Amino acid sequence: MSLFYKYILKTISNTFFPIFLILYAVASVIILVKIASYTSVITISFWELLFLYALNIPQILFYTLPITFFVSVIINLSKLSSEYELIVITSFGMSPLKLLKTLFPISLLVTISLFIVSFVLIPKANYMEEVFMNIKHQEAQFNIKPSEYGQKFGPWYIYVQDKDKKIYKDIILFQTQPEKDTFIIAKQATVKNNNNILSLQLYDGSALTITQHINQIDFRKMSMNNNMKQTRNISSLSDILLYWKDAPKNSSRRRMILQNGFISMLPLISLLFYISFGYFNPRYQSNRNTIYAIVLVVIYMVITQKLATTYRELYTLYVVPIVWILLSIGFYIKRIKRYY
Repeated sequence: MSLFYKYILKTISNTFFPIFLILYAVASVIILVKIASYTSVITISFWELLFLYALNIPQILFYTLPITFFVSVIINLSKLSSEYELIVITSFGMSPLKLLKTLFPISLLVTISLFIVSFVLIPKANYMEEVFMNIKHQEAQFNIKPSEYGQKFGPWYIYVQDKDKKIYKDIILFQTQPEKDTFIIAKQATVKNNNNILSLQLYDGSALTITQHINQIDFRKMSMNNNMKQTRNISSLSDILLYWKDAPKNSSRRRMILQNGFISMLPLISLLFYISFGYFNPRYQSNRNTIYAIVLVVIYMVITQKLATTYRELYTLYVVPIVWILLSIGFYIKRIKRYY
């Protein structure tokens, strides 16, 4: 059995990797186009582009691995059938259900890997990307050009007379509110990065508040923090557990649980489908199993994503796998059990 397992694993890998590399390349192009669209809003370097791409790798793997595994296993078994190898193996006492035991460990390993990627790595990567984008949007707000009007820093209109490297000179900030206007005037200003929170440091200036009276405050130094969009911190396993703990009360989080769960379980709950479409007699049957595999996985993806997006009831996380397994049993009885 050990030699047979190694042989099956080797033949599956020969089919798996070419399909995986093609799907991975297509997904990578889509991700790079999405990252390139960010440059219309922010400025990113080549290394930052690679960093953003790396953060999207878990998501690429999550969508390409189950599809590749499902299709490659069926294609591989179909190839063994077309070359009469499965028929010979069956004649020596290796029934389809025994072959199922051979496929079970690797299917379980792929499913566990997908659960880790979807419920641990993707939330962490999304958090890191959101923090990065928030910082970049802050930096874009600090990209203040001298002698230009209409520039904004948060709720403030800002005007800078001159700039020497990283030092702004002769700064004026203006904010208007109902029955209240505020001016801030400073001789110099610098931008400070404190734990990824950017602030404007003003030196030697005055703050004037105009209501029914004019109030003036002179200062030697004033710090103005730019309000950054708050993101939920995900830096440890406990943070991830808290992140998913709120899922039943959060509609979008419920959708993510369903979406991740459906896709992660696909390799494991499809074991009988592998046998049902992998086995055939080339003397009496034509090999259309590759088309069947692609159609089947597309149907599964479309239906489950529709349920996750519109229905969002957590009990479907149990119902869908049960229905899928029952459907695979029906295919197995009709196509395989009565012949082998």
